[in-house]
Amino acid sequence: MLVTLALLALVPAIYAGKRGLDWTWYDGSLNPGLFNNGDGNVVAIYDYETYAPPSTNGNGGLGFVGMQRCYPTCDSSPVDQLAARQAAQGWATVFTINEADVNGVTPQEAASWYIQWVNPLAIKKALPSVTNSVQAGQGLSWVSEMISACAGQCYFDYINLHWYGGSFSQFQSYVEQAHNQFPNYQLVITEFALQNPPGGQSDQINFYRQAFPFLDGASYVQLYFPFVATSPSLLQANDPGAVSFVGTGSCLFNNDGSISAVGQLLL
Repeated sequence: MLVTLALLALVPAIYAGKRGLDWTWYDGSLNPGLFNNGDGNVVAIYDYETYAPPSTNGNGGLGFVGMQRCYPTCDSSPVDQLAARQAAQGWATVFTINEADVNGVTPQEAASWYIQWVNPLAIKKALPSVTNSVQAGQGLSWVSEMISACAGQCYFDYINLHWYGGSFSQFQSYVEQAHNQFPNYQLVITEFALQNPPGGQSDQINFYRQAFPFLDGASYVQLYFPFVATSPSLLQANDPGAVSFVGTGSCLFNNDGSISAVGQLLL
């Protein structure tokens, strides 16, 4: 992963090599290696945890990004094991608190937590992910408040974004706004899809056909992960909330474990 990320900075932005899989704890029957087909487009995988992705083929040969998802800790990924798990597994990048802006974590709490647990890791680091909410104290404003609370003491490389909405133009505007607001940092987009579009998979395909080339060509975007690398049946069985919010049309796998029409766009 370290070599792959280093190479990204050396190739023209028009090339891919920044695509990833947003894995889940219930994906054990699926094979991420199907996306590692030798073309170098899909390079990364994360599973919201600091343990390796459960699957029929481990990480599928992709660079695993550990994530310390919960504040202050998770039973599945104890924060006091963060450094040990990173050292044992050798990740080159770490993601942190999931959607901190809408999960009751204040920027001040996040800053103190980050300084204690994440700063010591001598790898690439992302600030907690945030939603595209425009409510006061959420979204990009939460990121600004955390950076202020850090007072220069949080060491990070990436701003971490999530987006769900109604159109590609809205998504593009959000990403460009984030870049304009934080021009000195690379962006990682670790969840994104249309929000439960009426046309289902067809609408998601049309959206990603525009989104992927845009992100590939944006020099300030380091990695991106469409939501979600699972199948419709697994998503329905394990995350009905996601189904009601996003639908199943953006799943990267079919129910038989093959790559879906959306997933084919990543290759």
